[in-house]
Amino acid sequence: MIEEINRTAKFEIGHVVKHRLFPFRGVIFDVDPTFNNTEEWWNSIPEHIRPKKDQPFYHLLAENEESYYVAYVSEQNLLPDASGEPIGHPQVEELFGEFETTRYQLKNIKSH
Repeated sequence: MIEEINRTAKFEIGHVVKHRLFPFRGVIFDVDPTFNNTEEWWNSIPEHIRPKKDQPFYHLLAENEESYYVAYVSEQNLLPDASGEPIGHPQVEELFGEFETTRYQLKNIKSH
């Protein structure tokens, strides 16, 4: 029997967050209720900082001082970003509209 995990994500799509341990921030564009990546990716995280799998994981359009990239981060390693600064990632405009201090409004993307 598989036990269903009923867990509410702390953050939502559009929230601007920062990493708890590493110097990067980003905007959430997708949420997995629990870990949904490869074992290879999981094992590449140093064991002493490896998060638990049974928590929400977030897909971020991320940035640091050197580059823009996509990050996959556990909820335990994210904090709200209170800087009030928008995210400079070049893909932000594809998914999001207006920026309001701590979050972006998701664009209404219509499929053809």
